[in-house]
Amino acid sequence: MPELDKKAASVFAGKVVRKDLVRKVKVGVNVPVFVLEYLLGKYCATNDPFAIDAGLKVVNSTLAQNFVRPDEANKAQSLVREKGRHTLIDKVKVRYLSEDDKYWAEFTNFGHKYVHIPDRYIKDYDRLLMGGIWAQVDLRHEFDEEASGKRSPFWVDNIKPIQLATFDLDEYRQCRSQFSTDEWIDLLIRSIGLEPGHFNRRMKLLFLIRLIPLCEQNYNLVELGPRGTGKSYGYQELSPYAILLTGPTTVANLFYNMATGKMGLIGLWDAVAFDEVADLQKMPKEVITTLKTYCESGTFARGKEALSGSASLAMFGNTNQPVEVMVRSSHLFTPMPDIIREDMAFLDRIHYYIPGWEIPKMRIEFFTDHYGFVVDYLAEALRELRHHNFTELVDHYFSLGSHLNARDVKAVRKTVAGLVKLIHPGGDVTKEEMAELVELAVEGRRRVKEQLKKMGSFEYHQTSFSYIDIDTREERYVGVPEEGARDLISTDPLAPGSLYVASVDDQGKVGLYRLEVGCAAGTGKLKVAGGIDSNMKESINRAFAYIQGNKVNMGIAQTVATTDFHVEAIDLLTNRVSCDLGVGLLVAIYSAIKKHSVQPGLLILGDLSIQGNIKAVRSLAEPLQLGMDNGARRALIPIENKRHFLEVSADIMERVDPIFYSDPLTAAMKALGVN
Repeated sequence: MPELDKKAASVFAGKVVRKDLVRKVKVGVNVPVFVLEYLLGKYCATNDPFAIDAGLKVVNSTLAQNFVRPDEANKAQSLVREKGRHTLIDKVKVRYLSEDDKYWAEFTNFGHKYVHIPDRYIKDYDRLLMGGIWAQVDLRHEFDEEASGKRSPFWVDNIKPIQLATFDLDEYRQCRSQFSTDEWIDLLIRSIGLEPGHFNRRMKLLFLIRLIPLCEQNYNLVELGPRGTGKSYGYQELSPYAILLTGPTTVANLFYNMATGKMGLIGLWDAVAFDEVADLQKMPKEVITTLKTYCESGTFARGKEALSGSASLAMFGNTNQPVEVMVRSSHLFTPMPDIIREDMAFLDRIHYYIPGWEIPKMRIEFFTDHYGFVVDYLAEALRELRHHNFTELVDHYFSLGSHLNARDVKAVRKTVAGLVKLIHPGGDVTKEEMAELVELAVEGRRRVKEQLKKMGSFEYHQTSFSYIDIDTREERYVGVPEEGARDLISTDPLAPGSLYVASVDDQGKVGLYRLEVGCAAGTGKLKVAGGIDSNMKESINRAFAYIQGNKVNMGIAQTVATTDFHVEAIDLLTNRVSCDLGVGLLVAIYSAIKKHSVQPGLLILGDLSIQGNIKAVRSLAEPLQLGMDNGARRALIPIENKRHFLEVSADIMERVDPIFYSDPLTAAMKALGVN
């Protein structure tokens, strides 16, 4: 037996199980995983292959004879009546009825709501009163003619809980201390059914982040990626306290039903997961509005009541394009339904975005044959840890950078807290281990913020996320891998006639274009490529009319008269924001005629009238921030915008050199670096 298996079986005796046996039996029977693992732990807790085979026969036989299926309820009741006594496996709930002054047991699949149960079991297993437990129950049939009130022929003789009846967090923490961090992470990965040897450290941690909603209250998680990567597995099989929704829902079902006065799923479950999130397109707008409030504060209003919940939310969806295409042509929330995709206020409440495209599709060889936790034991550990607050632990070693606002800080803290609960449940984390967790937490939140910035809203422009070592004051910046090569503005010289232009519209959205002008022998005509909107064409035509009227003063009269100019504008952000191209076109034509490239890393702002009057841009902060983020090193700016420099942040002023101009020819000369 491998060393980690020996250690797990010794330290967590009776709480670990061979995961390959679970898969083997699960294929043939549709029963909860914790029921299977209970039986396997009882009959197959050995490495002797002959004993395992014999144990598997017992398990299969027990399931066939004792597990009650919902469609066989009448048959099971008849069997108990005919035999007088029978052992069955079912979910048992207990409720107290004041009119009878009596506890009644209800069997979910057995289909009977009034089963006599001795009071001692309620005292021993209090979770019978809190949603119920799966158990192996000895039932007796005995009709009591003398009983007053409700009569029932079924009596509980004995209960053996299959789900954990009690959980000791201190014992769990003490047992964890006997494992190294690497061993513990591997044990957790095996507990979800995977073999850690197939995955690197980052991949293991991404798998664990999927579990944070199970151990951290009010945590909002999104994972979008290819099909078949096991996104929703944890919410189907790993915890009886999580529910997976596969379609649209209502406010009454999700939050609170005013007609019945009952709490919805948010109040009943620790985590609510939405599978195939694109299918939520038909969800009422009211659900999203209520969710938005809940995701921020954990509260919601229904009727006259202000209610609260602690359930975490997880949303899973499939991507239909490679991540490179999404990064280049749109944003990473594209697979979300329309009702959510463009709602930036809702998306800003997401604490972590797991890059699902990094996770491989599940293959047979990825599944483990080794020991992992019985899922019910792990689920109890995670549920118990929900009641503990680890959000302040990051402050022991690090502070967070200035670009993280209050929501960003909250998201990072909650992610770090969740990872600490999973990996270091005792809260004992070294500085190096904390740095790893903080870096991963910052990355996941920055992925959300980068998409919001890309959607065009300037309020989300600060995405240079970092964390600072409290002792050394060293600041470390954290990027997102898929945006690693996003510098759209080349710092190398472009061909003559090519340059970058930007402008900002009245909604604060920025357009960024590469303008390319080609020359061919002709008669001084302007030919504009397709795909350019009418406003941009007007800007181009005004600028060309100015060139035609001032070609002598500019010293390019003969060339303009004998040349045709072909113009193309390439939308680098593909956000369809119109751009003022006047000054850019004049500079591009001048550059093409002179066969002289503009200065490398130059971004050109401003437009001109048909008379050559310079039109300032509405604001400097937005286009300069976007330019800096995409590689701009200098910017050509109308002199009228000089007063707007007070709005520009210090880091932009340090990294982007301003070049002011007051007339078109000066703009052309300065753009080419000609005195």
